[in-house]
Amino acid sequence: MIKIGAGNLNEVFEELEREKGISKEVVISSLCDAMVAAYKKHLRIKDIENVEAFLDEQSGEIGIFKGKTVVDSVEDEDNEISLAEAKEIDEDVELGDEVKLEVTPEQFGRIAAQAANQVLTQRIREAERNLVLNEFLDKKGTLITGIIQKVDDRRNVIVNIGKTDAIMPRKEQIPGEYYKPGNRIRVFVLNVKETTRLPQVIVSHGHAEIVREFFELEVPEIEDGIVEIKSISREAGYRTKIAVWSNDPEVDSVGACIGPRGSRIQTIVGELKNEKIDIVRYSQDPVEYIVNALSPARVVSVDIMADDEYCHEAMVVVPDDQLSLAIGREGQNVRLAHKLTGWKIDIKSVSQMEKAEAQNINNYEYEEEQPEAADVETTEETDELADEIAEEMNQQALDETDIEEAGISEETEE
Repeated sequence: MIKIGAGNLNEVFEELEREKGISKEVVISSLCDAMVAAYKKHLRIKDIENVEAFLDEQSGEIGIFKGKTVVDSVEDEDNEISLAEAKEIDEDVELGDEVKLEVTPEQFGRIAAQAANQVLTQRIREAERNLVLNEFLDKKGTLITGIIQKVDDRRNVIVNIGKTDAIMPRKEQIPGEYYKPGNRIRVFVLNVKETTRLPQVIVSHGHAEIVREFFELEVPEIEDGIVEIKSISREAGYRTKIAVWSNDPEVDSVGACIGPRGSRIQTIVGELKNEKIDIVRYSQDPVEYIVNALSPARVVSVDIMADDEYCHEAMVVVPDDQLSLAIGREGQNVRLAHKLTGWKIDIKSVSQMEKAEAQNINNYEYEEEQPEAADVETTEETDELADEIAEEMNQQALDETDIEEAGISEETEE
């Protein structure tokens, strides 16, 4: 048997179970498997039957044992033992029983220590990977709080989120935002990728769902299911539109999200670094929904151009002074409205619409005034008639020529 040290070993077991979540049974089993593997490697024999390792937790000793069957006459010394020899080990043994014989080699302590170290290191890594993987798989799609560690050479932000560091890629950051190491930050767990080391956690500060999480935290009616978030469209750092609906006629969905004196929406805007938020009242009527989505612009009319499973398209007319507001800077307002509603929205001002209608009327009148071209159909009869007319005209020309020639002849004779 090899002495490892009972006190130290028990402390290691307790620490692994407390901090890493690795049970003592798993560690002991792993150590014993490592001892057997090291023993086979030491003897340079891969196929050795009935070999096991045992750890005495009280004494802290570990050894390699080989099982042999008790027989009358030994024919296989590697796997059999005589009854007399077995009695020296255990007086109660009988024929057919199995006896465990210690086969721990001398000078095996160093090999055993190396094997134990490798196993413990491997188990700790596996345990850490599994703990991180399981914990953050459960947190996927939720908000967590972390501390910014650094910004790497690729402009990725490294955020410590507890048991591991998460990565915030550039595309998941808010444009223009300065991420200072040491600052606390609330991020959205976007994905968890399993790797050979610790799982890689991808977080976002610009994802649209982060807005949903903030509203669920700040608006009790949403958490209770009274108010429902139907859709969110966001351009991080600039503007967000969120469509809400109340399942209770007595509860105003927009008012609940704004809160008393705007307290709830102000808190969310502060978390999003003063990003503009439009709270839109959802409607099953597409016309009403589109009008609400284009807020704060006023709408004169909405004409549904196409509404089927392949295309949702609408023409929206707004007052002349509302056109730029409806479209938004660089088309942002109409673009967010399109993402929010799922409708393709074409916006025109009243004067643009009137001009287009007048142009259509002029084009129609011009087409009405044009003479209709006669339909000429070529048939065999018309071809024959044309041939007859041509032949008659030719004959007439010949007759006139003959008359003229005759007149000339008469004058010549005279």
